Amino acid sequence: MFKGLRTVIYPAPDLKKAKEWYSVALGEQPYFDEEFYVGFDIGGYELGLQPERTPGTAGSIVYWGVIDIQETWNKLIELGATADEEIMHVGGNVYVATVVDPFGNLFGIIQNPNFEAKE
Repeated sequence: MFKGLRTVIYPAPDLKKAKEWYSVALGEQPYFDEEFYVGFDIGGYELGLQPERTPGTAGSIVYWGVIDIQETWNKLIELGATADEEIMHVGGNVYVATVVDPFGNLFGIIQNPNFEAKE
């Protein structure tokens, strides 16, 4: 069901400054650059910047790649997780969602058939 780690999201209230800083720090320009999200492809993994989240206690969000996000969402909820961010279409064939596991951890899932980890 799970395909491995795909994406880590860092909160970025000032998205423009964060994009500039990470571009320099990573030595890469973003492959996806919108006002709601900036994504970098770093060795086949995605480092994302999202302005809606607050740094600090909110922390980073790790997204685990899945084949069928609805099926995985249903299973996680059945297992006692609670909804954080419902399944969202974020462009192309890409869908993301987050739940809070029964222990209070934020757990992200992503269905992104266009972004496969490199060997």
